[in-house]
Parts: sequence; C-alpha cells; structure tokens
Amino acid sequence: MKDRFSLSHSMFWKKPVHELHREIARRPSLKRVLKPIDLVLMGVGAIIGTGVFVLSGVAAGLHAGNALPLSFLIAGVVCLFAALCYAEFSTMIPVAGSAYTYCYTSLGEIWAWIIGWDLVLEYGLAISAVAIGWSGYFCVLAGSLGLTLPATLSHPFGIEGGIINLPAVIIVLCLTVLLIHGTQKSAKMNAIIVGIKIFIILLFIVLGAGSIQPANWAPFMPPSGWSGVFSGAAIVFFAFIGFDAVVTAAEETEEPQKSLPAGIIGSLIICMILYVIVGIVLTGIIPWSQLTVPEAINAPIAFALEHIGYSWGAALVSIGAICGMTSVLLIMLFGQSRILFAMSRDGLVPGIFSTVNPVTHTPVNVTVFTGIITAVIAGIFPLSIVAELVNMGTLVAFFIVALGVLLLRRQQPALNRPFSCPGVPYLPLLCMGCCIFLICNLNTLSHQLFLIWLFLGLVVYFLYGVKKSTNRQNGNITYPEPISCRIDPGTPSRLLPKIETPESTVDPVGSLTTNPEITRDP
Repeated sequence: MKDRFSLSHSMFWKKPVHELHREIARRPSLKRVLKPIDLVLMGVGAIIGTGVFVLSGVAAGLHAGNALPLSFLIAGVVCLFAALCYAEFSTMIPVAGSAYTYCYTSLGEIWAWIIGWDLVLEYGLAISAVAIGWSGYFCVLAGSLGLTLPATLSHPFGIEGGIINLPAVIIVLCLTVLLIHGTQKSAKMNAIIVGIKIFIILLFIVLGAGSIQPANWAPFMPPSGWSGVFSGAAIVFFAFIGFDAVVTAAEETEEPQKSLPAGIIGSLIICMILYVIVGIVLTGIIPWSQLTVPEAINAPIAFALEHIGYSWGAALVSIGAICGMTSVLLIMLFGQSRILFAMSRDGLVPGIFSTVNPVTHTPVNVTVFTGIITAVIAGIFPLSIVAELVNMGTLVAFFIVALGVLLLRRQQPALNRPFSCPGVPYLPLLCMGCCIFLICNLNTLSHQLFLIWLFLGLVVYFLYGVKKSTNRQNGNITYPEPISCRIDPGTPSRLLPKIETPESTVDPVGSLTTNPEITRDP
C-alpha cells in the first residue's frame, strides 16, 4: 500500500525552477508583447479604482480623520514590502501564475493549490464586486443624462425589485471579448482608460489645492489616536490591491527580468504618491467630520468638489470612477484567467483551460469561462461581504509570497536572481507580520467563509488535482508493496522486482527534485 500521508507523497513535491522553464519551452506559451510602460499602466489600472473614489471618505470620516494621508502611506508601505518579494520571484520565474507558481517552487504542490484556490476567490469576487460598483456609477451617470434603467434590470434578484444587474453583466462580457482578441489590444485600451482616470484625479488635486484651508488639518491625529490611523490603513489597504496582477502577465512580457520589477514597484509608488496627495487635499478642503455623512462616504471626491463650488464635480468624478473601475475589471479578468491557465497547465484543473488560440495567442477557453462565471455572480448576487473576502485572499497571498522568498533563499541560494529583494530575512518577515496583523483585524464572518472556501478547494484537489498533476506524472514514481519482515530460513529469498525510477534527490523535508540533466518526453 502506498504511503499516502508521508512527506514523500507527491502532493508535497516542489516544482524545480529549471523544470518550469523547460515546460514553457516545450508547450504552447503566450506571446510576449508587453513592455515596461505597459506593465506600469497595467498596475496603475488595477490599483486606482473603487479605493480612491470611495474608501478615502470611509477611512477619513470613520477612522483616520486628518491623518488619512498617513493611513495611505502605511498601507502603501506594507504593500511595497510585498511588491519587493513579488519582484524577486517574478524575475526568477517569469511565467504565468503569480503567487501560485511561486508557491509551487518553494512550498510544494498542496500549498500551491491552496494559494491558487485562494487567488481564484480573490480575483473572482473582486471582478464581481467592481462590476456591481461600476453598474451603480453608470446608472447615476445615465440618470443625470435623463436615461433611467428600470429597477428590474439594475439591481440583483431580491434587491429593490430587481431581477438582474444587467449593466454589471454587460461590462464583464464586453471586457471578456476584448481580452479574447489579444493582450496587446487590451493593453492599449487599458492605457487609454488609465490616462482618463489619472486626469480626473489630477484635476481634483489642482481644483482642490486652491481651496485648501490649513485650519482644517488641526488637529492632525483622530480622536482615537494611532488606533484610528491603523484601522484607516486597514481600510485603505483595499485601495492598493491590484499591483500583484502585474506578475500574472510575466509570460507575456518582453525581457521580464527587467520589466517586471519596474512594472510592480513603479505602479505601486505612483499610486501611493497620488493617494497621499489626494488625502492631503481632501482633508484640507473639507473638515474630516463632514465626511461622515452618507453622501460623503459614498462619493467623497465628488462631495468635496461640490463643497467648494464645483457642482459639475459629481458627473465628472462619475466618469472618472467608471473609467477607473473599467480598467480594474480588465486587469482582474486578465489575472484570473492567467492563474487558472497556469493551474490547468500543471494538471490541477482540466486541460481545456490551458489551450492557447493560435491566432490571438491568448487562452480563449479560460477567459470565456472566467467572464461568464463572474458576470453571473455580478448580475445575480449582492456581495456585501466581498471587500473583506477579497482582502483576506490578498493578505494570504502576500504572506505566502514573502514566506516563499525566505524558503528559496535557504533551499536554493545559488539560483539566478536578476532582482533580489533587499533586507532579507527582515523585510519578508516584516511583510508576513503585517499581513497576519491585518488578517486578525478582519471580521469573524470573513474567516469562516474563507475556511469554507478552502475546504471546498481541498475536496476538489484530492478528488481531481492530486491524480492529474503533471508534476506527479512526470516523476514516474512507483512504490513497492510492503515486504513481510518474517523470514523462513528454509525458504530461499526471492529477488525483489526491479523498480525503474528517474535519477533524483530528496531534500531533508521530503520534497523530490528531479535531476536537471534528465530530459523527459512531454
């Protein structure tokens, strides 16, 4: 009987870095068309959206007060720690899959599956939630133009007489079609959208700068002190989610060793600077105590512009918010499809998701599947807890990536690292500690729902993934049946059957690494 529970089981095997590169060379891969500027714009497109247009008011009015810029800075620094860890992995392993692939090389298959399943939750719910927010802004903008959608077509089933949130469904399906037609076209579309929303933010900064009242900044710290600043940072952490989507494009990037660090770190720093300036201007033109009213919490930027006499601000910000959320949707759809693509190529989900269209060089099947599922969720379900779950999935991913950097530095110190995360082991440890701190501050329901999703994922893995894994099949490992320890001296011993296995080595924790000099047929 096979030893199903030892550390030598295939579910604990790690995928060697050289094996990843060899698989890419012999299997259909994605076309490398993205340049550093495309990655920076992709990161900015994924980050700037609902966070700055909505959460800035929530964080200032209910938590950080005038210290909103400090909350933005703290959340940005935590994400920067994770970004440096992502940059090391992405240059060392420039293939699709993001944290899932990194985990496969450092922790093993079962942990890779867990993080991959976690990312499916994060991206899937993020897409649906942003689509619902996009629909809300679209309906407001359409109403200001005299076009009112009936409630049955603008709300999910059971909410205010709604049947389906049609705008949310339509925007997801339209962007899915755009992604199918090629990554390069999607990148150009994203660049245009990013330009529009950055213009809107810069316009707010310029208009607001002339109306700043320094007296509004006194006192700087909120009544709750540092506790309010940290809780505000936990809220605006949502505003930085998205930079990790850049690494899902690793396999479609020209010169990934140079381009990926620039895209990851560059987009995050740009957004951090913009967010801090927005926080300074917002709290300078309106007292933070006035940001507690519902109108300010739902649309703080528009509320602030109206407060200083720019009545057209609401419509303008609605346009900016729609553009912002459109680019977020585009990048999240892209990232979700590439993670499932990588998992499919490893055999953990059906192979139909890893087929590449020979004309567009994009994974059409998985893109269509992702678009349909997320469109249905966005159209039918109200997702009140989505933000917490998305945050949970992101923090777990950040923790795993930081842990993976530490483990690979110890296990394979000689690996070529075109970009090395500075301050190892202290910076990854600091990143892990910050992630645990923020996870503990999420509500109990989020923890419970995440554990349910994790349980369902393990069921899928043990029923399908562990049997179909290409890592297991390529290993060609067989186990002999147990041999009785009772020996009859009168009976000649039989020769044990010869077991053919590839030359391999087993590390102290039981993970099997295939000799890089052996080449197997695909």
